[in-house]
Amino acid sequence: MADQFDPTTHSHRRCNPLTNTHILVSPHRTKRPWLGQTEPPAPSNLPPYDKNCYLCPGNARANGSVNEDYKATMVFENDYAAVLPPPGPTAPAAPHPLLTSEPVQGSCDVVCFHPRHDLSLPTLSVDDIVTIIKEWTRIYHNRGTQDGIEYVQIFEAGPSLNKGAMMGCSNPHPHSQVWSTSILPTLPAKELRNMRDYAKSSAATTNGPKGYQNEPCLLCEYVTYERTARERIVVENEHFVALVPWWAYWPFEVLVLPYKRHIPSLTHFTPEETRAFAEIISQVTIRYDNLFSCSFAYAMGIHQRPGPPKDVDGALVEDPDDVAHFHVHFEPPLLRSATVRKFLAGYEVMAEPQRDLTAEQAAQRLRACSCVHYSRN
Repeated sequence: MADQFDPTTHSHRRCNPLTNTHILVSPHRTKRPWLGQTEPPAPSNLPPYDKNCYLCPGNARANGSVNEDYKATMVFENDYAAVLPPPGPTAPAAPHPLLTSEPVQGSCDVVCFHPRHDLSLPTLSVDDIVTIIKEWTRIYHNRGTQDGIEYVQIFEAGPSLNKGAMMGCSNPHPHSQVWSTSILPTLPAKELRNMRDYAKSSAATTNGPKGYQNEPCLLCEYVTYERTARERIVVENEHFVALVPWWAYWPFEVLVLPYKRHIPSLTHFTPEETRAFAEIISQVTIRYDNLFSCSFAYAMGIHQRPGPPKDVDGALVEDPDDVAHFHVHFEPPLLRSATVRKFLAGYEVMAEPQRDLTAEQAAQRLRACSCVHYSRN
């Protein structure tokens, strides 16, 4: 007779409804010994100011431009942008129907969080994070309303201490980037399509707040269920919740989203929601650092409406893109300690994603971390 299924012991597959993909969960493998690659411990002695840093106040950047003596945030166009502004050349005719290409134009902005070289989101004050969010919102609106721009992506590669080196960031000074493009990229396009499909599907329930045109919202309903189940919640406040999603791929992946109402974008935030969002970003990143008492590497990205809604006489105009539900992905690579990270194994490259630690176990460990940064104890 077969054993009764136990999700903490038996391998199983979970579905990610945002992307309509699956992940193999193998909880029994957490007991295996690790003989693979380890990372060097994170340095913890960055100076408040680094004369060789391209992002510190008053310093010269690689292209010769000189930074202003900024006191809060600083924004500039990336000196080595991944996309270039329009107009761009026309793509040549495809040599074969399977070998198509399309031009992409846009811009890449860098947002320095703070003049201090040695700070990061978990060590910045909530007031400082509020200032950053307001800067993100301003850029999102300005870039998203430019002609030819179809999508604005805000992201951070966990740039403090050694976070940048592990996550592909070229400078440890605390900063994020905002890329604005003439196309809707693959991942957000997939999420938006699945949210639209869910709103019209028979699978939708009426448990959560309603979305665009009073239809069911995939993430409103998901977060409503999670706040009832509680087992994957990490931390929550008056407006936002941080949880390890059912379908998490990265060991300590976190999803941050509003739960009281359907919010399509940063533009829709109230002042109270802006501060609550800052508070929960602070709490998530503090718990990350506290997990292994290190500067915790992660990639963070905001998914929301592709661009801001139209504003007519001070009122935001609804349109089909309001099906989007604002949320933030935190995807960290660390697995067992400050020096052991997750790598893509052969099965994951050739078949589908796989993880050992369950989402519930990861949430329990993050939930147990202190809300006070370890460096202040």
